Amino acid sequence: MEIFLQPDTWVALLTLTFLEIVLGIDNIIFISIVAGKVPEESQKRARIGGLSIALIMRILLLLSITWIIGLTEPVLTVADFELSWRDIILVAGGIFLLIKSTLEIHHKVEGQEENKTTENGKKPTISFSSAIVQIVLLDIVFSFDSILTAVGLTDQIILMIIAVIVSIIVMMIFAKPVGEFVNNHPTIQILALSFLILIGVMLIVEGAHYHVPKGYIYFAVFFSLAIEMLNMRYRRKNT
Repeated sequence: MEIFLQPDTWVALLTLTFLEIVLGIDNIIFISIVAGKVPEESQKRARIGGLSIALIMRILLLLSITWIIGLTEPVLTVADFELSWRDIILVAGGIFLLIKSTLEIHHKVEGQEENKTTENGKKPTISFSSAIVQIVLLDIVFSFDSILTAVGLTDQIILMIIAVIVSIIVMMIFAKPVGEFVNNHPTIQILALSFLILIGVMLIVEGAHYHVPKGYIYFAVFFSLAIEMLNMRYRRKNT
């Protein structure tokens, strides 16, 4: 408890919590889009279940921090280019995000989701288990990114765990309104999917040992979102 009496501890905790929340934005978007495809009565369970799995996974990984750091050691060399398990996981996660987001945009643009209906007249959905599997796969990648960021800011495991718990709670609170807003506005959903494509590219680039400051990507996304919000307001005033 002595560490909580030090001012530096609270500064580190607040900084780490803020960064964890920012890093969780892409997680919320992905979970919102996937959860929006399950039957309506299961959407809340998919959101809470996905974030709960993310919380458990991150805490377990934090308790295995030595093993996580070991994943940054080279395990494969291709033409003098060294790859670690971290690099492989980031590249695989980035490719998964690219494929998933591109397919979702294709379905939206081509109108396949709107044109298809089931026998009872409802839009087709995916199973709850399929949604959870997709969420877990991306949670693994996002968890590694989150934990490696935490390791760079502090060496206190307890601070990392508190920051992760607080950030997940914040995500649970905002997951439903964010999900409803994204899924009810097609143009916002396209922007969100485009954001996930950028994140996928960034993960692949990170896996190739080229660091891309996340601030540039988040700025581009928030700028695009601000413009779209102005467009939505303009359309409402002229209808």
